[in-house]
Amino acid sequence: MTEAMIYAGVVGHIRYAAPRHKFTYRMWMLAVDLDDLDDLAARSSLFRHNRFGLIGINDRDHGPRDGTSLRPWVEAALAENGLAAFGAHIRLMTIPRIIGYAFNPISFYFCADADGRLGAVLHEVNNTFGDQIAYVIPVAPGAGLIRQRVAKAMHVSPLFDMQGRYDFTFTRPGPKFRLSLRYGAETRRMSATMVLDATPATDNAMRGQLVRMPLVAIKVIAAIHWEAIKTLARGAKFHREPARTHQPIIRGDAV
Repeated sequence: MTEAMIYAGVVGHIRYAAPRHKFTYRMWMLAVDLDDLDDLAARSSLFRHNRFGLIGINDRDHGPRDGTSLRPWVEAALAENGLAAFGAHIRLMTIPRIIGYAFNPISFYFCADADGRLGAVLHEVNNTFGDQIAYVIPVAPGAGLIRQRVAKAMHVSPLFDMQGRYDFTFTRPGPKFRLSLRYGAETRRMSATMVLDATPATDNAMRGQLVRMPLVAIKVIAAIHWEAIKTLARGAKFHREPARTHQPIIRGDAV
């Protein structure tokens, strides 16, 4: 069993396309092995799995979003992309439900083999229109930074069209988690960063996050809409959501 962790810190966004815009906000995420969800719920007075609680993870917020177990879904995504060996240990990092509400712009599934070697990351992306896509991307061997690339396949923001790709650069989750995301087509259009520090997900630590950021999921979706409104008011072009034709799971490439 790998200890559940809280990752708390700052997320930043910079829009390079006109009109240029940037913002930062504080947030926290919970990282827990899929096989340990029920054990964490059993020993915690705050955390619940598939039940209402102050803090929780509900399977219907993720994966097929039908309430079924997440492990078979991740295993199938790995197997379909030649990465089945890395389904031995699957660790989810996500913004948890807070008092029954959840919204996750992105969640990460870190997938490792029986020896604990990280070999793939599944990036689960949601937009505010209720759509979801998963990008399953292998991890190149080695102990350095993880670098991954995938073509954009789902409409995320009405402030951008469907052109371009995502380039991820991030650390393996440990005492710290650092991520840089670059989105662009011919030129860089947007970047996002995460600077998060880890602490064990004890009841006291979770209670502390509830005090500091009591409605983090609501804060995230409110910030998305507020920053979009400000950017539109400054002249950004609005792009309507195209027909939902993307595949639910897309493979990307290690770089």
